[in-house]
Amino acid sequence: MQVQRSSLRRLIAGVAGTVAASMMAASVVQAQSGEWRTDFSKRSVPLVEIVSGGPSKDGIPAIDSPNFESVRQAGGWLKDPEPVVVVEAGGEARAYPIQVLIWHEIVNDRIGSLPVTVTFCPLCNTAIAFDGRVGDRVLTFGVSGRLRHSDMVMYDRQTESWWQQATGEGIVGELTGTRLTVISAPMVSWKTFRETWPEGKVLSRRTGHSRPYGQNPYASYDGPGGRPIPGFVSGKIDQSLPAMERVVAVTRGDSSLAIPFTNLAKERVRHERLAGTPLVVFWAPGTSSALDAREIAQGRDVGATGVFVPQLEGRTLTFAPAGPGRFRDKETGSTWDILGRAVEGELAGKRLPAVPHGNHFWFAWSVFQPEGRLAR
Repeated sequence: MQVQRSSLRRLIAGVAGTVAASMMAASVVQAQSGEWRTDFSKRSVPLVEIVSGGPSKDGIPAIDSPNFESVRQAGGWLKDPEPVVVVEAGGEARAYPIQVLIWHEIVNDRIGSLPVTVTFCPLCNTAIAFDGRVGDRVLTFGVSGRLRHSDMVMYDRQTESWWQQATGEGIVGELTGTRLTVISAPMVSWKTFRETWPEGKVLSRRTGHSRPYGQNPYASYDGPGGRPIPGFVSGKIDQSLPAMERVVAVTRGDSSLAIPFTNLAKERVRHERLAGTPLVVFWAPGTSSALDAREIAQGRDVGATGVFVPQLEGRTLTFAPAGPGRFRDKETGSTWDILGRAVEGELAGKRLPAVPHGNHFWFAWSVFQPEGRLAR
């Protein structure tokens, strides 16, 4: 949710869990009296966990008719280290700059025949893209104005069911228990995108809304000693890591894995297994935090990650760092980038199978995946 710096201080100083619960009770009464068409008799979570984030329904406007521009055009307003979310489909690559997403949180798009919903919850640093198809329906989404455990609650415009953005699960309404399909959507630097896809498309700042794109309305939110806003998270926060530590978050079926960025920044490459599947995780420097400095381009370097199945053409590969943003497999000596593309050597032109993942704050991952595995 959007919180100006002064508002953030007031929220931190004054919001308490009991107040949040009261706000939700009032919110549900209002919702049932006409604001929503949601079937509140169907739900998988206690309504008391869902609180108002401040803005009303659609108070943060999703982008429903996105405009795109060329890499050359976007280069006039995007800086090299700025984070962008990348979605590839049908041979096309699109970049969704966080400097736009931070003000809208949801983009409903279509890439070829694929309906895509690209989302970003600033309070949890959860950038996730979903396939908009559920059975024979195509859903589009808006911002409800509610939060659960500090994470955005979306709603679909077709049934007005409420959805947990961090998990893609319907939690209130007709589609309770339904899960959206997650699409691979890595967050990398603008420099990485423009050098990899010079013919790619970039979400434009021509959104139909007037916003100070490029500015961060959550300045210092993820700084040293940062904490989620009181009253937005129910219960205790897992103390295994600092609350705002970024983790690579991977879920396959009922199994989840998190690896701290602080470890990855030292190792650069990590081999893991999840639900019986081998994984390789890459980390590369050069991507700024969107939630640090007032200007997103000036945010400190937190790096970017890629997660892949390290298998190609029947062969399992093992990797080691090979310079900034580069990795080398021991089997062929080929060099790979953060996007899992072989850029030099015997396997040049090949790509590793991408695994959908996120770069969540620790508190957000741990609250939604309490049985998940933390791999230090």
